[in-house]
Amino acid sequence: MQWTSILAIYALVWVMCGFVMLPIGIRTHEEQGLEKIPGQADSAPANFRPWKVVLRTTVLAAIICGIFVANYEYEWLALEDLNLYSPPEPSSK
Repeated sequence: MQWTSILAIYALVWVMCGFVMLPIGIRTHEEQGLEKIPGQADSAPANFRPWKVVLRTTVLAAIICGIFVANYEYEWLALEDLNLYSPPEPSSK
């Protein structure tokens, strides 16, 4: 696999992992016992730390991308293994 393909896959995985990691660890003002600003949404975070989200996203995306590239190289799970459209083979009992 070319390094540009790995980089493109990593970028896609990173964005998807970013959306997964965004709500993790977020607390609202109500949960922390803080006073809300007038006009503030009830779900607005009180402790949003973007660099923590970026770090978690980077680590998770690196792990997932590494597994994807290793599967591509060693063919642990090939497309032929995912036979979704043909009927199952009868079992011999």
